[in-house]
Amino acid sequence: MTAGPQTTPQHALEHLRRAVVAGELRPGDRIRQEEVASELGVSVASVREALTVLEQEGQVRYAPRRGYFVAELDVADLEEIYDLRRVLETRAARLALPRADAATLERMRAAAAACAAAADAADIAAELDANRRFHFALLDAPGRPHTIRLIRLLWDATEPYRALYYSAPEERRRSLAAHERILAAVADRDADRLVTELDSHREEALAALRAILGEAAAVPALAGA
Repeated sequence: MTAGPQTTPQHALEHLRRAVVAGELRPGDRIRQEEVASELGVSVASVREALTVLEQEGQVRYAPRRGYFVAELDVADLEEIYDLRRVLETRAARLALPRADAATLERMRAAAAACAAAADAADIAAELDANRRFHFALLDAPGRPHTIRLIRLLWDATEPYRALYYSAPEERRRSLAAHERILAAVADRDADRLVTELDSHREEALAALRAILGEAAAVPALAGA
């Protein structure tokens, strides 16, 4: 396939993001730059530039003389990230709620509906995209660019793991139910209940991620038994 004018580092970046979200690239997987470049019809330099962006976001890590790998996190990493999210998102939600108008609610409802449709179709990439739209429709309030930038970086850092736990039907059901409760709190203008629901939603996700990491850690031990 001949590369067109749109085949830039941004194109490579979008491709790699989709591969992570879809589970085609999983935590610990090596990213073969030459193969990605050949598949997309772009230069290896373009792929490397995209990987540099992902490294800055915490989604990939570079190992000297070995190359780039999808980032692996341990429980302590995840707990730190989710604790930081709790602090920042609580502040952002309390500041955003008074500005949440009918258009905000409509964007959140549309994203929640898209999440449900994607869950029914078992389309993990589409559900993760809709889930992100749902949360940031509320949190991305005007006048707080630094707060929202940090929140996005923290979300990016756990994207490979979010894709893993969304693979479980029960986690998808829990997430959809949480969205309904969050929507109700926003509609009622109840800041305390909104913060409680956001905290609960994050804790459910963190519990699922703890289980995933625990299972992964158990594999070598079982293999050697």
